Amino acid sequence: MKKRLTVTIGMLAVACATAQDDRPFSVEAITDFDEPWAMAFLPDGRLLVTEKKGNLLVVTQAGAKSAPIDGVPEVAYGGQGGFGDVALHPDFANNGVIYLSYAEAGEDDTRGAAVARARLTLTADGGSLSDLSVIWRQVPKVSGRGHYGHRLLFSADGYLYISSGERQKFDPAQDMQSNLGKIIRLHDDGSVPADNPFAAAGGVTAEIWSLGHRNPLGIAFDEAGQLWNIEMGPRGGDELNRVIRGENYGYPIVSNGRHYSGRDIPDHDTRPEFEAPKVWWTPVISPGGFIIYDGDLFTAWRGDGLIAGLSSQTLLRIEFDGEDAREAERFDMGKRVRAVVQGPNDAIWLLEDGSGGRLLKLLPKD
Repeated sequence: MKKRLTVTIGMLAVACATAQDDRPFSVEAITDFDEPWAMAFLPDGRLLVTEKKGNLLVVTQAGAKSAPIDGVPEVAYGGQGGFGDVALHPDFANNGVIYLSYAEAGEDDTRGAAVARARLTLTADGGSLSDLSVIWRQVPKVSGRGHYGHRLLFSADGYLYISSGERQKFDPAQDMQSNLGKIIRLHDDGSVPADNPFAAAGGVTAEIWSLGHRNPLGIAFDEAGQLWNIEMGPRGGDELNRVIRGENYGYPIVSNGRHYSGRDIPDHDTRPEFEAPKVWWTPVISPGGFIIYDGDLFTAWRGDGLIAGLSSQTLLRIEFDGEDAREAERFDMGKRVRAVVQGPNDAIWLLEDGSGGRLLKLLPKD
């Protein structure tokens, strides 16, 4: 039986990727895309899928794709940048509002993530966006094409959380006058909740829910309402964090990885004033999307985290125990996995990364 051996130092254990023939689920390839990045299910069971170059598509569960939705904002495509996440307003069934994240061009060859909200009108061959307004931007816009983060998530009580990468600039993750390297919490219209931890400071500081993050590419709530995030470390040190209001996660002052140049970064245990990850990985898994499964189809996985692995080409399962977590197992998917969502009837859906990335549907074998 073929297995991929990976030492998961953060758990002081050895994890193996289960070979494809031995996975406890079947995989159905539905259709493919040009650099897909994110997906969200509509109430009628169809999906919205983003492609990095700037397309938003409506896709049936059988794989039929619409023409691109009209009215999508212009994106700054290149590197890790382009069209990002898509999320439905909690009251989408009544108001038709969706949220989009994307890389936006600035002056003097700079870029930054932006989040817009718009009203989606669906038609027989696609649809259009209207009343589009930008409700959030990374501050400041900087050079380069990496580490946008820009995952979107609504809480059960209607707040919008945004993961904001530090754009490969290191220090902004600790700069309270910048919203780079942070988890952001807003009202659905982009205004700042009065109970945010730094609301009294005003400006972009007021948006901040937690700080000291590198490139957070997945955020999810567990059954108790606790927020977790998964983020790429530097050279080693990918992290799964329990995200606590107002806490500092230490990057770039501490990391369980090191700089790509080989220069050392002090580990988390050298600076206990920073919140340490609950799980960390060296070698890295290169996380993409992240969910915490709450369905009944995969009965044994209810309450577990599922992480889309890019360089690891795996789907990882995480078990939680209150405030702690551990990697339980990983499954060899054979290709880079960009996104994971829970769909209608509790099936698990994946998007592969890159040109020709496929939409996959996972169902239990038994």
